[in-house]
Amino acid sequence: MSFNDEFELLLRARYPLIYIPTQEEERVETAIAHSAKQQGNRSLYIWDFVDGYQGNPNDAGFGRRNPLQALEFVEKLPATVSAIFVLRDFHRFLEDVSVARKLRNLARLLKSQPKNLVILSPQITIPEDLGEVLTVLEFPLPHIPEIQTELERLFSATGHILDPRLLDEVARSCQGLSMERIRRVLAKAIATHGNFQPEDVELILEEKRQTIRQTQILDFYPAAEKISDIGGLDNLKDWLLRRGGAFSERARQYGLPHPRGLLLVGIQGTGKSLTAKAIAHHWHLPLLRLDVGRLFAGLVGESESRTRQMIQLAEALAPCVLWIDEIDKAFAGLDGRGDAGTTSRVFGTFITWLAEKTSPVFVVATANNIQALPPEMLRRGRFDEIFFVGLPSQEERRAIFAVHLSRLRPHNLQAYDLDRLAYETPDFSGAEIEQILVEAMHIGFSQNRDFTTEDVLEAASQMIPLARTAQDQIQLLHDWAANGRVRLASRQSSLSDRIQQL
Repeated sequence: MSFNDEFELLLRARYPLIYIPTQEEERVETAIAHSAKQQGNRSLYIWDFVDGYQGNPNDAGFGRRNPLQALEFVEKLPATVSAIFVLRDFHRFLEDVSVARKLRNLARLLKSQPKNLVILSPQITIPEDLGEVLTVLEFPLPHIPEIQTELERLFSATGHILDPRLLDEVARSCQGLSMERIRRVLAKAIATHGNFQPEDVELILEEKRQTIRQTQILDFYPAAEKISDIGGLDNLKDWLLRRGGAFSERARQYGLPHPRGLLLVGIQGTGKSLTAKAIAHHWHLPLLRLDVGRLFAGLVGESESRTRQMIQLAEALAPCVLWIDEIDKAFAGLDGRGDAGTTSRVFGTFITWLAEKTSPVFVVATANNIQALPPEMLRRGRFDEIFFVGLPSQEERRAIFAVHLSRLRPHNLQAYDLDRLAYETPDFSGAEIEQILVEAMHIGFSQNRDFTTEDVLEAASQMIPLARTAQDQIQLLHDWAANGRVRLASRQSSLSDRIQQL
């Protein structure tokens, strides 16, 4: 259901107090005005703290700098008058006892009158005593058709007509931006070149990165890693490669749903984060990184608001990859937290979205401790698949050494004994292999020569891998995976090798 349809339904159902959280004040007021016209030409009154009521000359300025008087104005109009009252930034006054009491009184009164009061706010901050009388209605960022219409209007006003393909590319690049930001960045491009050039799409992407940075919830993460940069994990790579075209229109026509996501569980340093980056690069999708800790804020209701904002932004940027690193740390010990249920509500909102989302947001979540994850997270339907990423087998270690040495010494790879390196480094993770190569380079550099296979082995002999320092925890992980509760990212032999070594 679109915003206009849902808003008009609330008007017809006589919901007295409607709360719309949005940064796009001008755009939402245009939508409200359209709905007011559709609902029998209702009168529209708009109030703000500085100028009071606007639009009607007889009431211009009424309630200026007086929010309580602004609410009393609603009672001044005859009971039979159909009207919508829009109050800008009114969330700032909801903690006032007289304003809160007046709103609750109006909620009773307006049930029998064709009047609705709409509060516009850039964020959701609703006191507990008003939670029952206020109805929150989300206002989405502009969709592709709306963006295309605005682009055509802007370009025709400047006398430029874009090629349909470029217009479609620009519209998709603008997803996730407010309409005001879209207008600004296009004006910047036109002011730079006199018209819009294909290379100006980069300006839009930079504006999008700026928008995401300002939310302080998501990061626009550059992804240059390739599937070929992952050593081993053949089952996982096969699974990903089969879904390479799953976001295409051809896949929709075939009847395929959008892929939902992956949960990667396993030992630290085994390539889970690298896989998330490689997925985005291979599928040519933007990579958004979510730090779940940023969702939690001090004010009541703000954490839930941030969660909804994250979901709205990710869906507006779809198709995209949403990478959630170490999700187990965010929701560990869910029932025992003394935060008045904030974590439980955030978790509930998040997993409900995971189960019900229809947008092409591919979620890649990583976890090191499967026992810390709530059981609801592991239920089928949240993710397409759950993979266990264990320590690499000897064959996989050889592939990991080959990947790193091909990058570090592309013209001298044959000088290194990959088979010996793989054999001599049991229990080493991919991250630890990368680190011993760095240490070997330090050894060679300090002696004014290139590093050798012997240097790598010396570096390995000085490092104690996590598999030995945290042997009990890793054994538990392998036992859990061996019970058939999860799909293996590597070939079956990899897991059996690890269990025998441990």
